[in-house]
Amino acid sequence: MTLIASISGIRGTIGGQPGEGLTPVDLVKFCTAYAEYILSNNRGRCIVVGRDARVSGEMVSRLVTGTLMACGLDVLDLGLTTTPTLETKVPRVHAAGGIVLTASHNPGEWNALKLLDHQGCFMGSEEGTALLKRVQSGDMKAYASVDELGQYKTDDQALEEHLDEIMALPAVQPEAIARMGWRIMVDGINSTGALAVPALLRRLGVQQIDVLNAEPHGRFAHNPEPLREHLEELCSGVVRQSADLGIVVDPDVDRLAFVCEDGSLFGEEYTLVAVADYILGIHPGPAVSNLSSSRALRDLCQRHGQEYYASAVGEVNVVRTMRQVKAVIGGEGNGGVIVPDLHYGRDALVGIALFLSHLALRGCSAKSLRDTYPTYEMAKEKVSFDPNQRPEALLQRLSDAFADAQQNWEDGLKIDLENAWLHVRKSNTEPILRIYTEATSLEEAQALAEKARQILLH
Repeated sequence: MTLIASISGIRGTIGGQPGEGLTPVDLVKFCTAYAEYILSNNRGRCIVVGRDARVSGEMVSRLVTGTLMACGLDVLDLGLTTTPTLETKVPRVHAAGGIVLTASHNPGEWNALKLLDHQGCFMGSEEGTALLKRVQSGDMKAYASVDELGQYKTDDQALEEHLDEIMALPAVQPEAIARMGWRIMVDGINSTGALAVPALLRRLGVQQIDVLNAEPHGRFAHNPEPLREHLEELCSGVVRQSADLGIVVDPDVDRLAFVCEDGSLFGEEYTLVAVADYILGIHPGPAVSNLSSSRALRDLCQRHGQEYYASAVGEVNVVRTMRQVKAVIGGEGNGGVIVPDLHYGRDALVGIALFLSHLALRGCSAKSLRDTYPTYEMAKEKVSFDPNQRPEALLQRLSDAFADAQQNWEDGLKIDLENAWLHVRKSNTEPILRIYTEATSLEEAQALAEKARQILLH
């Protein structure tokens, strides 16, 4: 069993002993601390709650909504929904916060709470740290009396409202998309993407939609992280059905990946690159991704004559930098697209609408579009270290070994070389250093990762 409590929330495998797995006791403690945080901010008493389709979702939802009501907070329950849908709902109803019950790309035995502020964004590090300390201290205030219990309401219109907002964006071109007559195959991964993505495609004018794993029962047909080794059914299905495009999202629909007409992956890293290419062409301005995302976005910004900025890893850090530099597009290389004209959160649905608009206006295939972008390959390694050892001392070894290269210490150590880069940062959940590299070939990226690993070990 696993339980991980951090400044971004709580996640773990369902069951086991309290404190060792994600149990009712742990959920109640964390929800109580979140409720006290919300009440202390005096921004209202309504919390929007929703979940992905994983098997434990209904059980977790009942515990969470009941605890919030016991703390005196009103609950607006969206039921089965997507993370970006809930993020847009929070400010629309002027709620004090929101909780998405999802473990994102983790397998089905996992669940988690994603905690949002009154803007529908993830809480910052200061707020998250304070919340975590409150949980760890065990110092909880009294629950509400019977006359002060919160109210419970449901809402089944949130997805349609979210889609309305996407369709209202000037950059979204449903007429151009409809004219293409595309056949699109969707992997719904037995979660809310099976509901939301086809609904969006129909609104965009796509008539031929094939949905794999269409039942949102939460028993995922394959590992839900949208990586190549998990997508054979979609890749082969696109070719077999002569589809023009394949679309896959993770269970809570904030990550997005595409499959080209020949069954090859467009590349998760290039989801943001393609959408940014479209946005920067019609709305010039800065773009942001994190330090571990592909250099292709920086190259694209140079092509458009726009500024590129890199943030620390993590959606909350990307959003903070986007706000600071007034970015027009941003996100993460894991297929996370953030469009500030809609909201400050990763949103696969708006990513689909903008990607298809770009593809339709270019009048080309997905494979042809991918070929217009620079090609980089990534590799990953990791190194364990003694928990009593300072990881900064290990990173200094790398710094010394690449003394002539450009270095960034904002989030671990990022080293930029002429035709490659490497980024090493401490894991937030275990005593390991994660090594990310990128180069113009996979062999070069792997060799650089291994070189970094050997330097860290010796």
